[in-house]
Amino acid sequence: MSRGFRFCPQCSAPLASQDHDGVPRLACGAGCGFVHWNNPTPVVAAVVQHGDDLILARNVAWPGKFFALITGFLEASDPSPEEAVVREVEEELGLQGRAPSFIGHYRFERMNQIIIAYHVVADGEIRLGAELAEYIRVPPAQATYWPAATGLALRDWLRTQGHDPQEIPLPGRR
Repeated sequence: MSRGFRFCPQCSAPLASQDHDGVPRLACGAGCGFVHWNNPTPVVAAVVQHGDDLILARNVAWPGKFFALITGFLEASDPSPEEAVVREVEEELGLQGRAPSFIGHYRFERMNQIIIAYHVVADGEIRLGAELAEYIRVPPAQATYWPAATGLALRDWLRTQGHDPQEIPLPGRR
């Protein structure tokens, strides 16, 4: 259950845990009818192929040297998830993405997100956006994956390409 909400956004009364269809939800304790459904946020992710390599990037907020897929929120103004993932590739890497092909959707429970993953072929010169600290180029045959959300998308795409990627532990986990 979300810990971010303590008061009703409609009437300011304290929220309380209430059962709704067998699921505990935060709801208005004063009875105005507000229920915080805590639905997952949609996020697009790109397995970016640039030439013969995959591009993985490290976010400026991440400690250590963990590199992952390009991701971003699906905005209300995005015409489709396919166009959103191409937009994210351009914003984060400065590359022109084309031909997004759907890989799958994955739960990222820790962040309450649903990841919609695509393979995107990209052209141009890499210019990192403000959210990224650095990137690496990885030949698909040498790529590894992490056992969560975007890592599983990478694993699934690699397998469709005939590779047998090895799992690496997530940072901070053994």
